[in-house]
Amino acid sequence: MNTKLFTDMKMKYLKLLSKTYKNIDQTSSKIIDLKAVLNMPKATEHFVSDIHGEYDSFSHVIKNGSGVIKNYIEELFSDTLTVDEKHELATLIYYPEEKLYSLKENGELTDEWYEKTIKCLISMTRRVGSKYNREKVRLAFPQDIYFILEELIFESPTNRHKEGYYNTLINEIIELKVADKYIVALSTLTKRFAVEHLHVVGDIYDRGDKADSVMDFLINHHDTDIQWGNHDIAWIGAAAGSIPLIANVIRIAARYDNLSTLEDGYGINLVPLMTFAMKTYGSDDCIPFLPKTEKYDASEHDLIAKVHKAISIIQFKSEAQTIIEHPEFDMDNRILLNSISSDMKTIVIDGETHELNDSNFPTFAKDFINFTDEEQEVINKLKYSFTNSTRLKEHIKFMINKGSIYSIFNDNLLYHSCIPLNADGSFRETNFLDKTYHGKELLDKLTEIITEGFFIEQEDVMKRYSQDIAWYLWCGKDSPLFGKDKMTTFERYFIDDKSTHVESKDNYYKYRDDETVVDNILREFDIDPSVGKIINGHVPVKVGLGENPVKANGKLIVIDGGFSKAYQKVTGIAGYTLISNSYGLVLASHQPFVSKEEAIEKEVDIVSETRFVVKYDHRRTVDETDLGDGINQRIEDLKDLLKAYRQGLIAEHK
Repeated sequence: MNTKLFTDMKMKYLKLLSKTYKNIDQTSSKIIDLKAVLNMPKATEHFVSDIHGEYDSFSHVIKNGSGVIKNYIEELFSDTLTVDEKHELATLIYYPEEKLYSLKENGELTDEWYEKTIKCLISMTRRVGSKYNREKVRLAFPQDIYFILEELIFESPTNRHKEGYYNTLINEIIELKVADKYIVALSTLTKRFAVEHLHVVGDIYDRGDKADSVMDFLINHHDTDIQWGNHDIAWIGAAAGSIPLIANVIRIAARYDNLSTLEDGYGINLVPLMTFAMKTYGSDDCIPFLPKTEKYDASEHDLIAKVHKAISIIQFKSEAQTIIEHPEFDMDNRILLNSISSDMKTIVIDGETHELNDSNFPTFAKDFINFTDEEQEVINKLKYSFTNSTRLKEHIKFMINKGSIYSIFNDNLLYHSCIPLNADGSFRETNFLDKTYHGKELLDKLTEIITEGFFIEQEDVMKRYSQDIAWYLWCGKDSPLFGKDKMTTFERYFIDDKSTHVESKDNYYKYRDDETVVDNILREFDIDPSVGKIINGHVPVKVGLGENPVKANGKLIVIDGGFSKAYQKVTGIAGYTLISNSYGLVLASHQPFVSKEEAIEKEVDIVSETRFVVKYDHRRTVDETDLGDGINQRIEDLKDLLKAYRQGLIAEHK
């Protein structure tokens, strides 16, 4: 007997594997099952980007699978349900608890309705679950009604031997008044199986007021990954204790009248900041700092404007301090405060003098970039509140664990913004920690710094450096998350001359339609350009001006439409999403979402248009995916275990 058939390490692994597959029969059965799974259609993936706190529209798009659910309904019930019945069924699947409540209030829940609806939902669950083996479907069942769901879904209602049995199951569910539970379960399973995997290509936070609800949704989602956007990295840095990023997320929240996310969502104590703002800027009307919102409460907005100005000044001071501390960031031209004239009426930027529209800077001392004692006290309290928010820590930890600056999934390269490029389209070198990086190596190094820094418990040099890198990723000129030469926040507040507001985009955006450059980027990440695609968000697609989200002959797709209401006047739509199924890539463009209440009561769905942007030459199977690679490796391991059993190297168990 050849006891060296396997290495010692391999034998240890096989012995561990034998605890799950205890004998030849169990092992061979699993190999048979996995080989069969490889020949099933690849699962559906859903790509979304730039959610920006718009939870209601985001969650609705996820619930309807960018139109996938409606397509299944049309496929199954085109001739058997009326248009109104199809709308009702779709709404029930999206919002089962809420829709049941509404129908019950209107007296529409009859036994006949329950029977017809349950049968429709069983058909839907059976259809969307048909791309998976029974084991995967069963694992998604709620445990307390597992057996009945298994019988309903896997037994055929046309089986003449079990027709009475099958009908009795449904009748008893209705008779015992537990039908609502089954409707909720079947609706949840339908959504679960319609889309297997969710990719969030950046920018969950800022602008909208429910980013915390988006994070709760993602934490409870069955399978998701996140590519960090520039707004996400700002929150990652703020949660870790970065002063300029704490100031930044508060400033944006004030700008969009969204302090509730901080106060109610994360328990951030803003009272010390509000008190300081009223004391310091009490006589200042702070007109440029009034929030951008349609709702208006003069007294409330006056307070928010003062908070907005106070935290903006703190942000500009802390950013200047960060730039001075890191000359390698090469951002000295963004230390603006020391270029303000002594009478605080003008400022010199890039050698040119500009008038300031505001000269009330009561916290500027001899050196404009240092904090006053009162500012420092406010900063200390804000930092404590951010770094000790349990819910914020939970959300950001999830974002770190499930996220990175980029990911590669089934030959698709996902990143939020850009790969920094030179004017000729080559990769631009950037210096961090006394070493230059570009392309994939740059993104890997930055992800490593952010991840390691977040999990360092004690405040030390590396943790502080990670926070400063997070700030650089928010606004640095070589940041792959920002993608511009500078962030002109100060100029937009204090200088009327709009020429100073210009932020030039990275060369990447000039080359997004250049197939040669896109191919080079794909090769940099070890992706075959003949099959690979790049999926981006970050920059809204100006559909109203004729911009096409599909670039470089279909090799790069931009899916920021965007969800944020602040963008919709510019874009003309309310977001792009992308669906990858076994037939190809389908791009969906969405009209604005009205409201959850309208969706439930009036069954108003988001109006979406879909089109194939890539059609595969054959229907792709699991074997052609990353999951398939993992399954093939698992099959090889199981074959080794089978060999070990048959040669007596490992004893079989009952």
